[in-house]
Amino acid sequence: MLRKGHFLFRSKVEKIMEQAKSNKTVRKYWSVQTGREQYVAGMLLSSVGDALGYKNGKWEFCQSGERIHQELKELGGVKNIHVCLPEWIVSDDTVMHLATADALIRNKNCLTKGNLYSLLAEEYKICMNDMEDRAPGVTCEEMVEKLRPLEEGGYRIPFNPKGGGCGAAMRSMCIGLRYPRFADIEDLIEVSVESGRMTHHHPTGYLGSLASALFTSYAVRKKPVREWGAGLLECLELAKTYVMSCKGIYVDENIKSWGYFENKWKGYLRLRNILDGKNEPSFPADFDKVMKRDQFYTMMSYDNWGGASGHDAPMIAYDAILACSGDWSELCDRAMFHGGDSDSTGAIAGCLFGVLYGLDNVPKCNYKHVEYRERIEKVADELYDLAMTK
Repeated sequence: MLRKGHFLFRSKVEKIMEQAKSNKTVRKYWSVQTGREQYVAGMLLSSVGDALGYKNGKWEFCQSGERIHQELKELGGVKNIHVCLPEWIVSDDTVMHLATADALIRNKNCLTKGNLYSLLAEEYKICMNDMEDRAPGVTCEEMVEKLRPLEEGGYRIPFNPKGGGCGAAMRSMCIGLRYPRFADIEDLIEVSVESGRMTHHHPTGYLGSLASALFTSYAVRKKPVREWGAGLLECLELAKTYVMSCKGIYVDENIKSWGYFENKWKGYLRLRNILDGKNEPSFPADFDKVMKRDQFYTMMSYDNWGGASGHDAPMIAYDAILACSGDWSELCDRAMFHGGDSDSTGAIAGCLFGVLYGLDNVPKCNYKHVEYRERIEKVADELYDLAMTK
């Protein structure tokens, strides 16, 4: 039996779907518009973006995008980088993204959500054994330690006032691959929120998980990129209703902290002139300069570290997708090679790019020998099969 609050969430979802049936424009982007190759490209380029932005920890923790670009030039540019071990290890981002995907695949018989959440908690604990030299986030490590996947409700942790980091956003793109359709929005919201707050129980943290998953589903459906931000704002209302339906799960604390994420995104979308999703994005004349982008990323950040929070990691990735026009090198310049949390923004942006554009214009040396390639491709295949048979 549905809880009263959850019934309201379900009712809102059904109302939106009913209204959308009469809108030809909305219906155009209801279903999957990409193939298996794009799923593989999304998962592969997510790990590539992670490895490029991480550079064995050297670039992730570098505050100067200009310094990174100078070192990149000395390497011959991104088109000449062979992303492989030992120079280009993937970080904790890819390891936790694969853990999320593994849980979704293990739950392929569509068992209860509680079963899925227990599997997610279990996979997050398992993946912590593969973190040597990958710089896992402190919040992720500490909160995963608290998870008890074999206990009822053991996937929940207390509300965390400091849980607004990007550790949930960088691992949830595969949720959008698993639940890509317009009709899947209820599952996408619930799973991205609950998986996110297993480690980042704060709206700024777990709404980043929602944003990354939602944008990936939009990429699968070929929804115009300029509309994604406006779609996120609409989806936030549904997510808020869902969180309010979870009685006893720190509802008051969550709602009091809700506004930061939403206000930051509204401010960003206004700056780009895409608040309603109807216009093409507007960028400053000097935004092609690395220093100017670093300044903007810092301005939009929580604590002067661009991409380190749940709101701005998907924001920087989205900004790069808006500006790159399908050019892989341009995407990397903006999303992977900047001062700040460049592996997390790179992981998100890489996945979105792969789903949208595939591998055709990406140098083979960037992805041919990326760490865990065979595993990544297998996971992508299985996610595609699950999405197609739902």
